[in-house]
Amino acid sequence: MSGINPEWWRASVIYQVYPRSFCDANGDGVGDLPGITSKLDYIRSLGVDAVWISPFFKSPMADFGYDVSDYRDVDPLFGKLEDFDRLIEAAHERGIKIIIDQILSHSSDQHPWFEESRSSRDNAKADWYVWADPKPDGSVPNNWMSNFGGSAWRWCTRRRQYYLTNFLKEQPDLNLHNPEVQEQLLADMKFWLDRGVDGFRLDAINHAFHNESLQDNPARPLELDKNGQVPVNTYQYQWHIHDKSQPENLVFLQRVRELMDQYPDTVTVGEVGDDNTHKIMAEYTTDNRLHMAYSFDLLSEECSAEFLRETLAKNADVINKGWPCWSVGNHDVPRVMSRWNKGFEGEMAEQRARLFLLMQLALRGSVCLYQGDELGLTEAEIAFEDLQDPYGINLWPEFKGRDGCRTPMPWSNGGAANAGFSPVKPWLPVPQEHAEKAASLQQDDASSMLNQFRALLTWYKQYPQLDAAEMEVVEETGDLLVFYRENVLVVLNLGADNCSWTLPEGQVVAEDITPAGFAGVVDGSNVQLPPAGARVLKLA
Repeated sequence: MSGINPEWWRASVIYQVYPRSFCDANGDGVGDLPGITSKLDYIRSLGVDAVWISPFFKSPMADFGYDVSDYRDVDPLFGKLEDFDRLIEAAHERGIKIIIDQILSHSSDQHPWFEESRSSRDNAKADWYVWADPKPDGSVPNNWMSNFGGSAWRWCTRRRQYYLTNFLKEQPDLNLHNPEVQEQLLADMKFWLDRGVDGFRLDAINHAFHNESLQDNPARPLELDKNGQVPVNTYQYQWHIHDKSQPENLVFLQRVRELMDQYPDTVTVGEVGDDNTHKIMAEYTTDNRLHMAYSFDLLSEECSAEFLRETLAKNADVINKGWPCWSVGNHDVPRVMSRWNKGFEGEMAEQRARLFLLMQLALRGSVCLYQGDELGLTEAEIAFEDLQDPYGINLWPEFKGRDGCRTPMPWSNGGAANAGFSPVKPWLPVPQEHAEKAASLQQDDASSMLNQFRALLTWYKQYPQLDAAEMEVVEETGDLLVFYRENVLVVLNLGADNCSWTLPEGQVVAEDITPAGFAGVVDGSNVQLPPAGARVLKLA
């Protein structure tokens, strides 16, 4: 597959597969690698370029694979290394690239590295993790908070020290200030590159380094939620100045890029969550570092035209030569069909979901889509007794965790158990409303979400001029999101009422290239759009 287009990623559409919930091939209630292989023809039919597979490495599964205990092996839950090799081969035969999750900032507390590191203060791996002495009164070294709430520090009785955990207590942070750790992580990436992977999605990559001074983070002014309450998660109580996004990471990412450049046509996409994401995305995707990065900006609850204008304009101003990867849904946030459709139901909700996809495709950058969004799946309601996510269990009931977006893919509603996902009870239940949107039911319906999704990706591939064209966002347009991609004008109605917009004097429409299925009228210089309407116009 090499040598075709070394910058294929600039126009790429990446489809995220959450393996636990995609397809169960061996009938144990959990999805697996052979299950993904069995559905590659379906994935190809979508028109995507690459598949990002969430972690399948050996793991105790405290955080469902993001706590790795062996970076070079497949967890038996998902299959064997041979299953991964077959998946790679079958994907490449279909022209699909495979991107795998790589977790460089932390491991499992059951990884042999950590078991050795915590055994004493003078073993060979004593400095492979972030250790710190307690304060004189025995309390934690500083005020850093875990992403999942509470202190980021955990006590180890053997070393009489604390170790850093930016996520769960079972996920100790690796000390990338140690050159040996960097070498090991790069070697583990090389292991998978040699097996044929086409790239890596780097999980929480801006957490890879911490400030060795261990200074306290400053307090952050609290923003009350919609009920007038302070945040549930203590992570939101401070500015994260010293516990992530450190300058040393930029040097390390150049080392990652040097490795990737040895394997033509491979790619890195970094997950970046920060108080100033646009700046971090720009830094991380320039000067021979990551190829692209995505943030949590469009994974928020907010989706008003005003919010999107502000977010996209800021990104366009800051990122310069860097490259964003736009995602409105993944395995960590409520499904976009529910999250961005509050107050909208039925046909209008589906029309808006298609509008969100058109927006992503029209932006400058690449696109990352989440499994099931092409079917119009909504956020599932999971009973407390069925919860699996420790994040939700810890913060219940104010925060219900991430299980609602991780329920199994509904493949068939023709009498198959659990909508065709598994013949036995799956690890999370399949909601009835999801079974009613099964892929088999949508396959032959030209008006279905699935087929309109496919049609939008086909439309996108017809306009390669959108790939690298600069973007300019128009301000003060009410419920309309209006932006230019050089000589292409995009107008989207995100409101609940009819809207109109007048082209500036001197601009003339040369061609209406709006994909089918979007309502709207162009009358001379006036663009009129109903709710969820859109126009994509080439200008003379």
